[in-house]
Order: sequence, then C-alpha cells, then structure tokens
Amino acid sequence: MKKIRIGTRKSRLACIQAEMLADYIETHCEGYQAELVKVMTTGDRILSKKLDEIGGKGLFVKELDAFLLEGQTDLSVHSLKDMPMEISPKLPIIGFSKREDARDVLVLPEGKTEYDYSAPIGCSSNRRILQLKSIYPKAKVKTVRGNVLTRLEKLDSGEYGALVLAAAGLNRLGLNGRISRYFTVEEMVPAAGQGILCVQGRAGEDYSFLQGFFDSEAEECAAAERAYAAYLNGGCSLPIGVYAEILDERWMRVRGLYYNEESGDYGKMCVSGHRPEAADLGVSLAKKLKNSTVQKNRYGV
Repeated sequence: MKKIRIGTRKSRLACIQAEMLADYIETHCEGYQAELVKVMTTGDRILSKKLDEIGGKGLFVKELDAFLLEGQTDLSVHSLKDMPMEISPKLPIIGFSKREDARDVLVLPEGKTEYDYSAPIGCSSNRRILQLKSIYPKAKVKTVRGNVLTRLEKLDSGEYGALVLAAAGLNRLGLNGRISRYFTVEEMVPAAGQGILCVQGRAGEDYSFLQGFFDSEAEECAAAERAYAAYLNGGCSLPIGVYAEILDERWMRVRGLYYNEESGDYGKMCVSGHRPEAADLGVSLAKKLKNSTVQKNRYGV
C-alpha cells in the first residue's frame, strides 16, 4: 500500500477540499492510501491586514510548496483562486477538480432577511468592493480576514451587517443555508479560478492514478481565466475578475472585469470562442478590456 501525503492549509474548508481528493484516492485508486498533512501558512497567520498589503496570494501556498519540494508531502490541494500566476516548473499544477458554484454571495446575520445598512459589509477583496459600489452604493465596506467560520462569527456578533463570500466555500462547508443572495456573474464577476480546486505535484512524478478526479471543462475554464489574469498582471491589489463557462461541445464564453488604476475607469465585457483556444480567448478579452478603458479615458467616450 503506497501512502500519498496531501498537503493542505489547516482551515476547515481547506481540509474538506483536500478530503475530496483523499476520498477519491481511497475509493478509486487501488493500492494507494491517503493522508492529510495540515500546514499553517503565512496568509492564515497574519489576519490584521489585507493580503495585498502583506504579499498577495502566494502567502497561502509558499509553506505548502516547501513541504512538497522537500518530500514531506506528495501533493498539495489549493483553491485555484489562491494560486499565484507564476508557478514553479518544479511544482506544476497536475489537474483541476470539477467546478463548484463560482458565484459570490451575500450572507446576513442569523435571523435577518435583508441588508439594513446598520453595519458595514465585510469584504477584503478589491474586486468585490469595486462591484459592490454599483449594487449597494450607500453601503460602507470594512475589511474582514480569517477563514469562513471566523468571518461568520464576526458577522453574527454584530461587527458586520453582511458579508460577501464565495458560494463554493459555503457549499463545501454545508453552510449554503446561510446564503441570502446570489450575485449573478454579470453583477459581480468572480475571481479567476473561483470554485475550482487545483492539485499541485512534483515535476517528473507519475500522477496518472488521479486522472479520474480531474475535469477537462474546469481545465479549459482555468486556462482562459488564468491567461486573462496573467496578461493583466492580476494580483490581489488589482480589481479584476474573470469567469469562463462552457457553452457546448465547441464553444465557450469568457466574461471579464478590468479596472484602470490611472483613470479610475472600469469596464466589463464578454467574448465567445472555441474551447481549444481557451488561453488565447482569455488574453484577447484582456486586451480588449484594457484598450477600451484606456480609450475611454483618452477620448472621454
């Protein structure tokens, strides 16, 4: 019996996500046994500041990368939206899970049915904050950090009047009953990779036993979204969003949000194209959106 050690962050949600892969290994991979290795990351330890103030998305993965490189783990499971755009060739992403609901949602304190503006909306993503201004223009927004359960405790204690969270995390935690409103992907364009898990391994090793866990549609969507974000140099501080969806056997659609830091303008746009050209489609959308905001600022149209 070969033991596969799966690296994961220590939060309940991260462990549930890693357990999805562990369960697959235990039930579908004869001769393999899965074990979780729980690691505290820098992003989990520093909760007093926004991520872009302390180093960005890589703070959730660097300790897991070290464990993987040193042979203390065999795989890592991450939320794809937490992955930096630049991945070490020594630690490639080897596959993607089937996508969960990619939408953002509004969560209210227990017992409330509508947001009443009496307390701020808890949100630490510049992407979400930018789009919230159109949906709730009179609302105040206050940074909130910590895992999902910690954020919900702060909400229910009265510190916040609402939270904006990812539907995927609440669904995986069995907390979808807390969702008060689903934002459409047109209202609030999701983060690149939202709802998709990625599995990271070491270069040169055989992971073919995991192929049944991976999803080709999620891989295509991830390719489009990450190419879009990479072209725009999308880190935590830049309010960009992108969402790709499969339309049929040949076609996919990619929707994007781009914010021009120089002008303060932002725009949304979507394009459609062939699925095998997913990454090119993401880059094409990024170029169009960036050019449209530049022209708007230059010509006032």
